[in-house]
Amino acid sequence: MGSRTEAVIEIGSTGIRALVANVSGDGDYEVLERAGKPVALGRDVFTTGLISRDSTRECIAVLRGFSELLRAYGVEPATVRVVATSALREAENRDAFVDRVAMRTGFRVDIIEAIEESHYMYLAVQRALGGDAKYFARTNSIIIEVGGGSTELMLLRRGKIVAAHSLRLGTIRVDEQSKAAMGSSGYLLRFLADNVRTACDGLEDDLPLAGVRSFIVIGNDARFAAKVSGSESRLDYTVVPRDSFLSLVDRLKGLSVDSIVTDYRVPYSEADALIPGLVITALFLERTGAEELIVPRVSLRDGLLIAMSGGSGSDIEAELHKQVVASVIGLGRRYHFDEEHAAHVVEHALFLFDRLKESHGMTRRERLLLEAAGYLHDVGNFIRTSGHQRHSEYIVLNSEIFGLQRDDLTIVANLVRYHRKASPSPSHSNYMSLPREDRAVVLKLSAILRVADALDRGHTQRLRLVDLEMKEDHLVLQTDCQNDLSLERLSLAEKDDMFEDVFGLKVVLI
Repeated sequence: MGSRTEAVIEIGSTGIRALVANVSGDGDYEVLERAGKPVALGRDVFTTGLISRDSTRECIAVLRGFSELLRAYGVEPATVRVVATSALREAENRDAFVDRVAMRTGFRVDIIEAIEESHYMYLAVQRALGGDAKYFARTNSIIIEVGGGSTELMLLRRGKIVAAHSLRLGTIRVDEQSKAAMGSSGYLLRFLADNVRTACDGLEDDLPLAGVRSFIVIGNDARFAAKVSGSESRLDYTVVPRDSFLSLVDRLKGLSVDSIVTDYRVPYSEADALIPGLVITALFLERTGAEELIVPRVSLRDGLLIAMSGGSGSDIEAELHKQVVASVIGLGRRYHFDEEHAAHVVEHALFLFDRLKESHGMTRRERLLLEAAGYLHDVGNFIRTSGHQRHSEYIVLNSEIFGLQRDDLTIVANLVRYHRKASPSPSHSNYMSLPREDRAVVLKLSAILRVADALDRGHTQRLRLVDLEMKEDHLVLQTDCQNDLSLERLSLAEKDDMFEDVFGLKVVLI
């Protein structure tokens, strides 16, 4: 397979940035060009809730310029992945903006959720760290990016993601809030300290921050700090000693924006947000036990390119799968789920999925959604045992799981809703909101999940599936259990109706 040229564009709170790369057949890539232009979308949205006409015109002009740049590389606008982050997520007139951009430039803008940002961030960081990622996976870690509108955080326990959070704490947002309060520099610093303290207190439930040893931070502000104070530069990342970083932040606090522009030769559009960004990073750093900052020379755009280029080879694919499952289990633990039962149901469900592949025709994506639902089907017991399937649905719908986008979560929420007695109905809005293809996925996966759950009716994990055989109208499940199976057969009789309807097979247990 030969190489090809790909491009990605990110519309952020402070500017629009493009990345053009030559992508090889195995998904690796060589950057050909990085380009960026400042646009004050965040200042509009975080003060008025709207993107102004002037900013819309400015964005269109920048994107048309990028369009000409990309055509010089043989890349047409229709093939470019264009994403927008927090500013557009919050803009009341985002739909009108996206439509105008499409009409005037040919670019189709995809407004991504915070959890999807974390997904791309993680891919980019893994690439930058390369073989050293295994070293950082031995400790508890934070991956953080302070943007114009939000701070994205991932917490990892020994390399496994336990939580991902998007905090409404960004450089442009806090600057505008400070000005609205007629605040001085001292007021801004106190405001940031209070907000970060509150955020950190909330994070302690997921991971004790004092035990964090690896502090990985991406973004323009961090790269500036790495350039000024970094002590050790690797191929794709720089190490900044904790004390050097905190000294730099203290020094910058005493400077005006004009002084930063003059002394450090930073563009004014970046210098304005530099102090809030570095202060936020420093406040989080001080809550951890990390002795250094790891600053990868990558961005969200690198993660986007990896995701769309086929760079998700078997190693990255396996790593991502591991992190999604870790995030799912982390959510389950937050609601004190029966972890042994959940893991046993997942084992049954995936056994059935894999052995019935020719009957259901589903892919690796659906297998992952079934796995997530298997772990989370009973989390609603935390609220109330009676009708817990509806509480489970609510919890999943209102949670964030690393690596799963909103459409995926909606499917998982439906699966946990239907793991018991009720079947999908036209009166169930969460089910009916899905496209027809996804409703078919819900039916198939729910049928499998019901059977898997029925096999551990007593939550005792006393049997395992060892084989199955499909006869004309029966699915015969063979177990390793030598004891009486009356309880499991009774449970199957109550729950296998959907399986028979969907697959045309009556389940028999031996």
